[in-house]
Amino acid sequence: MDYSLIDLLKLIGAVGLFLYGMKLMSESFQKVAGIKMRSIFAAMTKNRFLGVLTGLLVSATIQSSSATVLLAVSFVNAGLVSLVESLGVVMGANVGTTVMGWLISLFGFRFNLTEYALPLMAVGFPLVFSKINRHKSWGEAIIGFSLLFLSLGFINATVPDIDNNPGILSFLSNYTNLGFLSVLLFVLIGSVLTVIIQSSGATLAVTFVMCNQGWIPYELGAAMILGENLGTTITPNLAATIGNISSKRTARFHLLFNLFGVIWMLSIFSYYTAFIEGIITSINAVSVKNPQALIPFSLALFHTSFNVINLLLFIGFVPSIKRAIIWLVPHNGEEGEEFKLKYITTGMLSTAELCILQAKRELQSFARHTNKMLGFNRRLLLENNDKRFKKMYSAIEKYNSVSDDVEDEVAGYLAKVSQGKLSDQSRNSIRAMLKLVGELEHIGDASFTLTRTINRMQKNGINFSPAMMKKLNLMFNLVEEALTVMWENLNVKEKKVDVAKADKKTQQITQFYLQLKDEDKENLKNSDYDHNEGTAFSDILQECKNIGSYAMNVSKALYETKKVI
Repeated sequence: MDYSLIDLLKLIGAVGLFLYGMKLMSESFQKVAGIKMRSIFAAMTKNRFLGVLTGLLVSATIQSSSATVLLAVSFVNAGLVSLVESLGVVMGANVGTTVMGWLISLFGFRFNLTEYALPLMAVGFPLVFSKINRHKSWGEAIIGFSLLFLSLGFINATVPDIDNNPGILSFLSNYTNLGFLSVLLFVLIGSVLTVIIQSSGATLAVTFVMCNQGWIPYELGAAMILGENLGTTITPNLAATIGNISSKRTARFHLLFNLFGVIWMLSIFSYYTAFIEGIITSINAVSVKNPQALIPFSLALFHTSFNVINLLLFIGFVPSIKRAIIWLVPHNGEEGEEFKLKYITTGMLSTAELCILQAKRELQSFARHTNKMLGFNRRLLLENNDKRFKKMYSAIEKYNSVSDDVEDEVAGYLAKVSQGKLSDQSRNSIRAMLKLVGELEHIGDASFTLTRTINRMQKNGINFSPAMMKKLNLMFNLVEEALTVMWENLNVKEKKVDVAKADKKTQQITQFYLQLKDEDKENLKNSDYDHNEGTAFSDILQECKNIGSYAMNVSKALYETKKVI
């Protein structure tokens, strides 16, 4: 057997080049789409059928069903796509990714792609150095496309020739003549290869080459394709293990959808593969002088038709599937779960461009929690029972600690996203959002300072008079109004942030604060209350004023964010 270690390394390198080309092309197409992909994706998934079309088109473009499923998960997390709509995207993604098989069949084995890939690369190369990001992304996409088919030629050339290496065929023959057991074995091989390579497209290319070179018969190549359909579900499910409930449900559906598809296909496998082979032979798409050349077309038709039929079998039962998935992946309802990240995770479940949507939704959730702390403090100030006071203080303390963790996670997530390939628009958006995170954290810190002041009052037996409580309630009302304006600005869908309204509330808080400070001086001078009461009263007023200022800063940061999102 004349196949050396160097030859094996060449084959591994060729597969690596194929993977890099696919990754470069996929990321570049997503970057070209950029912000537009968000609105298009959201608009085209209004029902399960449009979701299927969206998944098909996106997967056919970026040639990665796993990446398309991760996009769907991201939009579910961001609240732009419902679970039902995401199921349609998942089903469509499986069909879209079959385009790669037809490209390989039509061009991969009929032309010397090296002769065309290099000139095409020459077209894309100058664009890579363009100062215009969109042109640069197009250049990277063209080079990725060139590398994809250049590497396919290398794979075809470095795979051992059966005529010169008969030992390989004799080795494989031990596993190709076991009947249905061979089919199951090669389904497993396809799954494992896809998990290892982390790309069903690359495994598909290797399968086509193996069949074209005569390593394995067409039927076992089809079995490997079934395995690749299973293997491609692993990446989203692994990513979703650290994700929220929506990501887990979408990823789990992806697994079950492909698994059930493989099961029903295996039940009719021998009949169906013979049927597909008969169709290709009767059409005579390729000269029958070389029957081996028909195999890639048979595999491509098997891959596409299987996924289309699987889609048609399941699309009518999406509502029932949704209920089953919710039952299989229930909401745990654990205590304190509401404080955790809801829309993003420490893992990257999406492209850098689309992660910004998740961060935006998380900031809205974060703001809602920081707003609640003022209400907690108002109740704490009125609590006279020591046991209930300590329990409430402990809960607020834990609440503040978790909020700090959320702030760190969101800021870290945005920092991680900023390291990816981003448009200038998205990069500016991240900078504005990081400022917004800081201001929300200041609101939380000021609220907890209030909590500590109230706790100090309780330990020292300080109680405010009804007149003082009336003034504080008026200040609390103004601060809550300012936080309400901030919340409204956070949730506005258009690019109009009402900074003027936020500024007006801040001015009212400042004016009332100055009025109460003047009155406080007079009250202390007249000995209406002692120094300790006056200090506590002044500290609470100061933190209320600070919260109002931070709420105003949030609206300003939002205004900057809306200009670039």
